[in-house]
Amino acid sequence: MQATLLGILGLALLGTLHAQDSIPVQADFQQDKLTGRWYSIGLASNSNWFKEKRHLMKMCTTIISTTAEGNLEVNSTYPKGDQCVTRNSLYTKTEQPGRFSYTSARWGSKHNIHVVETNYEEYALVATQISRSTGSSTMVLLYSRTKELSPERLERFTQFSREQGLTDDEILILPQTGEAGSMGR
Repeated sequence: MQATLLGILGLALLGTLHAQDSIPVQADFQQDKLTGRWYSIGLASNSNWFKEKRHLMKMCTTIISTTAEGNLEVNSTYPKGDQCVTRNSLYTKTEQPGRFSYTSARWGSKHNIHVVETNYEEYALVATQISRSTGSSTMVLLYSRTKELSPERLERFTQFSREQGLTDDEILILPQTGEAGSMGR
């Protein structure tokens, strides 16, 4: 019984590692070009918090900068009720350019972040595998340098999210708000 349980756990771990490896990363990733202001245009996730908060979500502004150690500091400002809230995260670089890790002290979750594709001047598609003690989830973000993005980029975001196993109910193009667009200036 114990050997069987260990075998099942080993296969589950191998499956998780394989899932992370199957997410592509931008070829010839250039971290310095990813820095600056981005708008969150799309968000897709199969997590419970997304299902609960989906109807409240709006576009947010994210500022990405590089630390002296070569990691990414990610500061996102978003509307929450009648105020603006800023969340700061430190994405630690890994041995693979374009791939980062982040541990949330608040939620106790580990994030494996992949910059899937970007042209640096228009859009960035970022996928995250999130592991918690209660299970794992997938999140896909579509960033844009402007508040609007071409239908082709939006379709690519939707298509990639579906490829990650997310359903149409778990994919959202974020609505703009007058306040959110000017936050962080």
